[in-house]
Amino acid sequence: MEHESVDYFRDRAAAWLTANRQHAPRDYGAICPPDLINEGASWQRLIFDAGFAGIHWPVEHGGQGLSPAHHGAWVEECAKAGVPPVLNMVGLVLAGGAVMAFGSEEQKSQHLLSTLNADHVWCQLFSEPGAGSDLGSLSTKAERDGDRYIINGQKVWCSGGRCSNWGILMARTNPDAPKHEGISFFLVPMNLPGIEVVPLRQMTGESEFDEVFFTDVELPAEYLIGPLHGGWGVGMAVLTNERGHIGASVISLERRLESMSALGRGHGLNPSQRDELVTLLSTGIAYKAMAQTQGPIASTASSLMKLGITEMMFGVSMLRGNISGADAMLEGPDSVGMTSAPGGRIAGGSSQVQRNIIGERLLGLPREPK
Repeated sequence: MEHESVDYFRDRAAAWLTANRQHAPRDYGAICPPDLINEGASWQRLIFDAGFAGIHWPVEHGGQGLSPAHHGAWVEECAKAGVPPVLNMVGLVLAGGAVMAFGSEEQKSQHLLSTLNADHVWCQLFSEPGAGSDLGSLSTKAERDGDRYIINGQKVWCSGGRCSNWGILMARTNPDAPKHEGISFFLVPMNLPGIEVVPLRQMTGESEFDEVFFTDVELPAEYLIGPLHGGWGVGMAVLTNERGHIGASVISLERRLESMSALGRGHGLNPSQRDELVTLLSTGIAYKAMAQTQGPIASTASSLMKLGITEMMFGVSMLRGNISGADAMLEGPDSVGMTSAPGGRIAGGSSQVQRNIIGERLLGLPREPK
């Protein structure tokens, strides 16, 4: 299999997906929502049994031993089929990537295969009420006490905390060091005494996220991953290691553009609404062209894509509500779209942060004052 060409692998993956897509949950994107965790885990196990899990992971840890290009082909074929490529990006990319790059052999044996076969379901314990986009300001503490760390603090916007049995945690281990230099990275069993997971109710009425409280949690010292006080480097390495498969993002954007185009057919748009729709469509087509010319490696231009598409989809949600008129005040897809749209400006790096990146790294403007 190690000599299998990308094209042959792509054809084999497409054929398997055609035969098995009926077993998949809807394509929920990078993060499996709590209400689909059982379906997502079953799908991950099916992918694993078929030999499509951990495509570019080492064979000795349950992977397929192929290349990142093979993995990219799998992600693109899943996008075409409209199915999730993995159970959860947090486990298969972030946790798995951290263990693969920085973990001991014992940690690799404990976690990698169990992540691929969905025995381990992971959540991300990074953001805090006072440290969301500015993650370096986190204040959750991990204080060494013999052969353990004592964890105290609070995390927020945790996806899947209530249905995960493991978490990746960034916590401050040296309060006297500069903010990025006193943080360590831990693997945390979510059933430890002192961990409390509380669902967060959003204005959509749903609870996709959780708050996680740590009160004198005793974490064995062997759950540190990477160097002590070097957790910032571990976290940034895994957050930027995923190269963003451009083909899959283009497919997703094309589907959004098709849905937007459908708004102009049979809805009786007035001239102002039609003009707004054309502007949004033109914007989306421009970002599609940018994605197609970006190349295979994610770059700072990704911030342009994130900001632009986020704002475009916000505009589409508001336009749909405007077209529906008074009906948009009733419970339904248009009201849900409008109440959930502001979250896109926060998730995955807030729009303000993206503007800073664009200004400072692309336009060469002075750095924002601290």
